[in-house]
Parts: sequence; structure tokens; C-alpha cells
Amino acid sequence: MACSVINKRRHVGLQQLSSFAQTGRSFLGPVKATKFITDAKCHESVLISSTVRLLEGLDLTCAVGQLLNKAVQAQHGAYRIGTSTLLFLVGAWSRAVEECLHLGVPTTVIVSVMSEGLNSCIEAVVSLQVPICHVFDHMDNSNIVYKLETVDVNLRPSGPGLLQEKHDFKDATSQLLSSYSLSGRHAASPKFFKTQAKVETEENIPQTLRNSLHADSFCRKSALTHSRHFTRTDNSHGISRPDGFLEQCGSSTPRTSSCNALVELAVGLSHGDHSSMALAEAAVRLQWQSVYLQQDNCKAPFVFDVSRLLTCCLPGLPETCSCVCLGYVTVVPMSSLALIKELQDQPFRVILIEGDLTESYRHLGFNKSINIKTKLDSGKLPEDSAEELWAKSVLQVLTQFNVNLILVQGNVSEHLTEKCTHSKRLVIGSVNGSVLRAFAEATGAAPVAYVTQVNEDCVGSEVSVTSWTSPHDVSGSNRMAVLLKTERINLITAVLTSPVSAQLEAKEDRFWSCVYRLYHALKEEKVFLGGGAVEFLCLSHLQILAEQPLNKENNACSGWLPDSSSWMASSLSVYRPTVLKCMASGWREYLSAVMCNTATHPSAVEASTCIQHHVQKATSSGSPSSYILSKYSKLSSELFHSGISDNLELVPRVYDTVTPKTEAWRRALDLVLLVLQTDSEIITGLEHTQINSQELDGVLFL
Repeated sequence: MACSVINKRRHVGLQQLSSFAQTGRSFLGPVKATKFITDAKCHESVLISSTVRLLEGLDLTCAVGQLLNKAVQAQHGAYRIGTSTLLFLVGAWSRAVEECLHLGVPTTVIVSVMSEGLNSCIEAVVSLQVPICHVFDHMDNSNIVYKLETVDVNLRPSGPGLLQEKHDFKDATSQLLSSYSLSGRHAASPKFFKTQAKVETEENIPQTLRNSLHADSFCRKSALTHSRHFTRTDNSHGISRPDGFLEQCGSSTPRTSSCNALVELAVGLSHGDHSSMALAEAAVRLQWQSVYLQQDNCKAPFVFDVSRLLTCCLPGLPETCSCVCLGYVTVVPMSSLALIKELQDQPFRVILIEGDLTESYRHLGFNKSINIKTKLDSGKLPEDSAEELWAKSVLQVLTQFNVNLILVQGNVSEHLTEKCTHSKRLVIGSVNGSVLRAFAEATGAAPVAYVTQVNEDCVGSEVSVTSWTSPHDVSGSNRMAVLLKTERINLITAVLTSPVSAQLEAKEDRFWSCVYRLYHALKEEKVFLGGGAVEFLCLSHLQILAEQPLNKENNACSGWLPDSSSWMASSLSVYRPTVLKCMASGWREYLSAVMCNTATHPSAVEASTCIQHHVQKATSSGSPSSYILSKYSKLSSELFHSGISDNLELVPRVYDTVTPKTEAWRRALDLVLLVLQTDSEIITGLEHTQINSQELDGVLFL
């Protein structure tokens, strides 16, 4: 053969991928171990607990490191989750490819079979999708108030939109999230999702009949789908039949029960981080309350808008101060304390500035003269300087329109800030663009680029500014936190606090991971059955696929050469089982790492033995998906909850997002195969590869 056995020691790129990926092994699964990254030059340390932060701190000057960083950044930029899965599978499949090369499998066969295997796995895991429906159907204003009273969430004096976590995180989140407590114990279904009359009625119904009615109410579909009285059309989960009824899609595949409550969804997607998910779920509820109830949009379906959610990190405060509140929380200098105390009961008039609020700022396209330079020998500005004259003109505009609050997207002149403070005006810079849009919608203000553009129509009103908590310094930085809000504002701030400043960045990353899991689940209206079920199905499916003989139909379906006389077809029949089994070893490594990280099994050998035991049962059953659905509680108990395996009813359900997970798989495999083919061209030469391509007419190189 033209593509003979390649010395695996010469595939430096695959070895580098495996080495880089090994550093993020502890980030996999619900129990994540934080890492310290130390700078060799300045000896400064950074505490990290996410893949993105890890790669930011590593030396990735080599080409493979840059490719890996680009793949992770692309996943993070598109979904904000799934980077740990991507990084781990890159390492696992790099080692699988090295094993294939060691066994003499040609590069083109590896690319073909692994691509086929991943596509087949993605098709197989569709059977483990759980539809999300009716999560907001039984929520109204009174129910939300009742729910807040139930979990003992108190309102701060600074405003009614502030939701504070209870001091005991375990107790608060266990009551807040679901019928499954966060410690793994089964709890009663929360009654704040139902009207009081319905609760009292259901208490008198026998349990068996109640379960039957509950399942029937969610599973039956109405025959009338186009009436104006039915605003919810759920065509994504059914096909219309000629007799007017809905037929479930994929009826031949095993069905999983749907997720019908936000609390159940939040618990399943928390992945062990219960305090962060409690804040994320509170943000969803608060946005639903402010948008869906107060703004008369009840007829339109609610869509969780992540762009209207932001974070404010306050070091030096206890973690029990973390909360979610309606409005904009930010930090201002302590010098503004007297001004805020004096004006906190008065409505502020506000203007919104897009860009910088400095004398030298010019919008894009304005060509300023480059030959003029200003030089100052002292810190004080001359009375006739350009900046002093500009500051006076700005104050004249603010006085003319009686403006007390200026929100600036960019930087603010320190000289102007001092003058505004003396004249009882508050200037806040570095404001996010979504904050400006939210205040523009709520107050009627129109954002402008320059203060000289301000007129009466650009000024908003009725903005309140109060201290977020007692007016103390934030971690001794001579700054204090304030809350800005107005009526009907669609803006939520998650305030994250910690007495240890080094933990805040990691806490913020964990919070956003929980937020985006909820966001993608609500957006797609479906989730995967998690807890390792999806990866276990991929492992079992590849084992069965490797034992099946290759025929023309399978070969044609995989998108490769169906000609049995070609060299490619003969090579596929010989090497296909080997490649699929090596690829399956990547899933086995994944499950083993999660089991070891969760401390359910003391060693990787014991974890692999447990996995192989269940894989043999799943493959011998003939339908791994049916085996997983029927034995899910037992599988989840033995693999990840060994402490409560005696009572399977206590095992909580775990969910995973659909698209972010599958796209992480695709990106991981694409990166591995790209590095494989690049290494092969370096070793064998591009001309040699081109000759092989002509012989293998139609083989696709990435």
C-alpha cells in the first residue's frame, strides 16, 4: 500500500493535543477541581476552574496549541458551554488515533470511519432527547410571591426587585429548585406551580389516579391546532395526521417523559453547582415576571433574553449576599455617597452617551488634526484650556435640561466627573450597551454620541438611585455599590460576592455556565437525558457498529466510496472495526474520568470495569437506548451516585443541552482529524498524499 504504517512517534501534533487536553481533565463532571496557574516570570497565581481560563494561562505559542485555542474559543463564543467536553475528547481521540496508527491503519481510513462513527452516534442519541414543555404554564404573579415566601427570600430595603439568597445555601436551593433536593433526596412536588384551588383538589385524589391524570394532561395533544384560542403550537414534537390528531415523531424509538417544570429543568442542568443555578433560575423567573406580566406581553411566548442579564462582582462580602435583582447594580466612588444620600428619594433625569465622555473623543469617521499636541506641566488645568472650556459647556447642557444622572458607555473625563459631583450630578462610565438600551426603553431617553446633541426628547426620567446594601467600602477599594432602576425596566443584575477575591472570577464563570445551560434548553425546547447516558449510548452504539459487517448500504450512507473494488472499500472492511473500537475508547475514558472526579469509584480501573459490565448488558439486549431508558435510575446510581444505590427512587434526573454538546463533539473530532492529516502530510510529503488521493478517487481531506 502507498500509505504504509507511520511511526506514531513522529506525529508530534497528536501528542501535543493529548498533552494540552490532559491539563483540563479535572474540569470534567459535576465535581470540578480548581487549579492555580503561576506565572514563571512574576510568580503571580491565578485561580481558575474553566477550560477557557486554563488555555488563557497556558503557553500556546505552537501551531497545535493555537488551533486548540481557536476551537475552544469558537465553542465558547457560540454556546458559552461545552468547552470541557471538547478539550477532553480532543485528548481522548488523539490517543485513539495514535493507537490506530500504531496498528497500521491508513490515515484516510481513520478519517472516513471516525467521521462515520460520530455521525452515527449523533443520530443514535436522538432517542435520549427529552422535550421541554409547559415550564411556564402554571406560573402567575401570586404564585411567584408565594414561591419567594416559601424559600424565605427576603427583599432588601433598596428595592422590591431584589432577590436575596438564604444564608444556608443547601436549604435555600433545595427548596428553590425542584422536587429533587440538591442533596439527592426526593421531595414533594412544589405547589407554587399550581393555583391554590388545584392544590386542594389534588390532595383528595388517590396517588395512582393523580399520576395518571398528571401524565395524561401532559402527553395528550389537542386536535385543534390552528384556533385563535390556542396560542401554543407544539409542532416540533408531533406530525399532523389526516384525521386531525397528532402523531408522535419517532414512535418506534423508546420514549422518555417530558420535562414540565422549570424547577425540574434547573435541578437537572445544575450539574452539582446548586448555588449558581439557584441564581440563574431566579434570574429567569424575575425576567419572566417583569416582561411577561408587567409589559402586557402575555399572548406572546416568553423568551429568555440573556443580553438583558449582567453580573456585578463585589469582593470582600460574604457569599450569602449574592443575589439577583431587577435593575442595574454597579460600583461608584465613595465620594458620591453624600450625593446619593441626598437625592435617593428623588427621581433622576438621565441622559445616555454612546462612546466616551471626553473632550478628545470623536466618533468613527471624524478625522482630527494630528499636528496639534497638548502638554501640561502640572496636574491643574488652565482656566482657558480646551478641556476646561469643554467641561463648562457640558455642565451648561446638564443644567439646562436638569440632568442628574449620566450613563456613559465608554470612558469619562476625571475632570468632568469632579465637576459633576460638586454640582450634585452622578456620572457612571463603562456601562454595557445592553444597559443603555434597557434604560432607553424604560425611560424614553435617546442615546446620543455627544452631549451637544442632547435635547428635551433625549432626556429620560424617573430613575431611582439607591445604595445596594449598607454604604460600606467594597473590599477596601474606596468604592460602593449602587442600584439604578426604573419602572418597567427589562434588566437584571446578578450580584456575586465572595470574601476571597480570587474566587470571584471562577464563581462568575460557573454562574454563566448555568445561565447558558438554561438558555439553550429553553431555546431548543429539548434536552438530553444526562448523567452519562448520552456518552454511554455512544459507547454501546460504536461497539455494536464495530461488530456489524460492512455492506454497500452502510458504506453509501456514510458518504464514502461504495465501489467494493476500490482500495478504499477493501481497507474499510479490514480496518473499520479497529477504528470504531478505538473511537469508542474515547467515550470510555470520558465516563471513567467523570466517575473518578465524582469520587464514586476510587480508580480508573474500577470505573472501566463497571462501565464494561453495563456495556455488555446493553449490547446483548439488542437496543442500547431501550436498555438505558429502562435502567436509567440504576445506571445513574451505580455510575455516579454510589452512596444511594439502594433506593433508586432517590436518584435525581440529570439533563444536558443538545446542540452545544453535539457541536463540541464535532469540533473535537474535526480538530483531531485536521492535525492527523497535517502531520501525515509533513511526514509523507504533500506530493505523496496527492498520489494517494488520485488512487482513492473521491476521498475527502479536511
